[in-house]
Amino acid sequence: MGIEQELANITPERETLLTVGVFDGVHAGHRYLIERLNQRAQENGLLSGVVTFNPHPQSVLHPHSRLPWLSSLEDRIKSLRELGVGLVAVLSFTPEVAQLSAREFIVLLKKYLKMNGLIIGPDFALGRKREGDANLLGSLGQEIGFNMEVVSPFTVNGEIVSSSLIRQALTQGDMMKIERLMGRYFALSAKVISTDKRGQILGFPTANLDIKPGQTLPNNGVYGTITRVEDKQFASATNIGTRPTFGNNEKTVETHLLDYEGDLYGKELQIKFICKLRDEKCFASAEELKAQIEEDIKKVRAIAARELK
Repeated sequence: MGIEQELANITPERETLLTVGVFDGVHAGHRYLIERLNQRAQENGLLSGVVTFNPHPQSVLHPHSRLPWLSSLEDRIKSLRELGVGLVAVLSFTPEVAQLSAREFIVLLKKYLKMNGLIIGPDFALGRKREGDANLLGSLGQEIGFNMEVVSPFTVNGEIVSSSLIRQALTQGDMMKIERLMGRYFALSAKVISTDKRGQILGFPTANLDIKPGQTLPNNGVYGTITRVEDKQFASATNIGTRPTFGNNEKTVETHLLDYEGDLYGKELQIKFICKLRDEKCFASAEELKAQIEEDIKKVRAIAARELK
C-alpha cells in the first residue's frame, strides 16, 4: 500500500493542526510539544493530529545500523491518545517515502489530512535529505497556505531532552534521570512466555518475558518495578541479565510479582521501572541468592507503599 492510499484511508472530520515525528518513548520533550499542539488546536477550532512512522526511518535509511527503540508502536499510539491527540496517523516509512521532497510530503498532508497548520521542534526536518527545515517549511506555508510554529527545545537540568539521551541513561541504569527526561517512569510491555521453575524452587517464581527484538532495556541488574496485569497493579522485582549464579549466558527479562495468585503464562504485562536496586551478581550458593532476594523484596515493598498508595 502506497503512502497516498494510506492517507486516503484517514478521514479527519475537520481541518487539522499537525506535528510530524517518530515520538519514540513519548518523552517529556514530546509531551511539551503535544501540549502546545492541543492548546493551539483548541484555540483555533482545529483537530490536533500526530503523523508518525513505522518502522523508524533510521531502520530504512541506515539498515545496517540498528537503532533500539524505547516504546513499541502500540505503546506510542496509546500514549499519544492519552495525551489528548485527536488524530494519530501511522504511515509506513519506505524507501519511496524517503525519496519524497519536503514539498511533495507537505502537499499530501494538506490534501488528505486537511492540514491547516504545522507545529515542529527547532531541529525538525522532513523530506528527502532532510531538506524540509524550519526555513523551507515556513516558505512552503506561505506558498501553499498553512500556518507554522516552531516550539523551543525542552530542557531538563540544562540538557535538551531527546530519545538518544534517554537511551544513554538506560545503559547506565539511571532511572531517576530517565523519569525526569520522560516525565514518567520507563515502561515496557511484553507477554509471559514461561515461568521459571528454578525460581519456584527458591520460593520466588518469576515470569519470563518475550522481549521484542530492538526494545531498549535498562542495563543488567535488579529493579524495583510496578507491574500491571489485567488492570491490576502489583509490586514486583524485575531482573535483567544472564543469571550468572546458574551459569546461564542467555540474556533474559524476568519479573517476580509480590502477592499475585494465578497463572501468568500468556498474559500481557506492563512493567514500570521505578529504581535500580542493585547490579547483577554471581552468588556462591542458592541460599545466598535467596537471602539477597528476600532483601530485594523488602525494598520493593517499601517502593510499593509509596507508589501504590
